[in-house]
Amino acid sequence: MKDLIVIGAGPAGLAAAIYGKRAGLDLVVIEKLSPGGQVMNTSEVENYPGFVDPVPGWELVSSMENQARRLEAEIISGEIVKIEKNEGEKCFDLFLNDGQNHKALSVIIAAGASYKKLDVPGEDKFIGRGVSYCATCDGPFFKDKVTALIGGGNTALEEADFLTKFAKKVYLIHRRDQFRGVKLLQKRVLSNNKIEPVYETVVTSINGEENVRSISIKNVKSGDEKSLDVDGVFIFVGIMSNTGFLPREILNEKGEVNVDMQMRSSIEGLFAAGDLRKDSRRQIVMAASDGATAALSAYEYVTDIPL
Repeated sequence: MKDLIVIGAGPAGLAAAIYGKRAGLDLVVIEKLSPGGQVMNTSEVENYPGFVDPVPGWELVSSMENQARRLEAEIISGEIVKIEKNEGEKCFDLFLNDGQNHKALSVIIAAGASYKKLDVPGEDKFIGRGVSYCATCDGPFFKDKVTALIGGGNTALEEADFLTKFAKKVYLIHRRDQFRGVKLLQKRVLSNNKIEPVYETVVTSINGEENVRSISIKNVKSGDEKSLDVDGVFIFVGIMSNTGFLPREILNEKGEVNVDMQMRSSIEGLFAAGDLRKDSRRQIVMAASDGATAALSAYEYVTDIPL
């Protein structure tokens, strides 16, 4: 039985592992995919303290992973499908999709969040054939092509700017009359002559045969509809917490984990950190802070368990 199991190896999970190992906890990190989380798909991070110049996302989280491994944190692959509190053994049972199960005195949930879909005709059909949720990953495939990017938050603006390194034109489509991202990012995209903002507009379908060839759009105020010829569609309309495997009693109406300032959920010994917790700002530095806080709380909880 482990002292602590950390679910997820993004910034929150890796920070938890670093602080947990330094506190002397016997722990393991279980990651569904590969260490790094969404940051792996971020071209440049310029707001993480300690770096004068922007640092590639993969480089930042790779350093976090290497730091955790230097402290002998064990990171294994696996997908958790269920967590149960075992009152008899005063521990948690974690069940994986391959039939394995693990036991731990405490658990930190740091499974992050996933990008939302538009849920329009053609979206699922053309995933990997023109539809993408990661400009950093797929931007190079659209060199000198015309693309559309949907969204108006920080991520959308960052990805639109990055996409112009390859695409000759980017339609930046947003349902409101102005973008929601920070002023610095708005200024950057609005000054980029490869980006054409399309406000107060939604995408109603993604069209093509073998690959994306166009999108149908609709102005939300006038009701006018038209088609735009594009080779690719990048979607950034929000994210949802990866909490489907968790007990409903610890989640709010948005599916986020309710925690206090110490990252404690309503179930003793179960903590949450990062993008899936209530009121998360979904910033790398804040996720890392959450992970550190959760690990210290887990340490206090484990050391206070009566023998």
